[in-house]
Amino acid sequence: MRDEAHKRFSYMIIKKEKLPFNLRGQVIYYVGPAPTPYGKVIGSAGPTSSYRMDPYTPQLLEKGLKATIGKGQRDKAVIDSMVKNKAVYLVAVGGAAVLISKTIKSSKVIAFNELGHEAVRELEVENFPCIVANDIYGNDIFIQGVNEWKR
Repeated sequence: MRDEAHKRFSYMIIKKEKLPFNLRGQVIYYVGPAPTPYGKVIGSAGPTSSYRMDPYTPQLLEKGLKATIGKGQRDKAVIDSMVKNKAVYLVAVGGAAVLISKTIKSSKVIAFNELGHEAVRELEVENFPCIVANDIYGNDIFIQGVNEWKR
């Protein structure tokens, strides 16, 4: 789920419309996969820069979203909302799109098919390579990593 889908979810929440799926307990991976090659489940599926979703993320966390996966840092409002809603942010390695796509066992569009590669997909993954960047206590690997390096 990427920028345009987030914007649509936000408008639907504001208008009190029914969302295409229940966000409670879900994980959103910020990805716009490449076209699916013949015989594959999905095309290259590397993470998208997460900051572009920051304006919408607190609203989704309030609806029960438990984790997001992307690349790069999150802003303070998102981290504060993760602490409040006991959610986490995971980072996947940018540039590893082909490797990541091999961990995706199934992919199906579940909302906004007209958005093409930005449609919302349900993914089944196994051994998905990512690490916790922000936890439910507000810890931030980007800040802690730099502080460790400076010592």
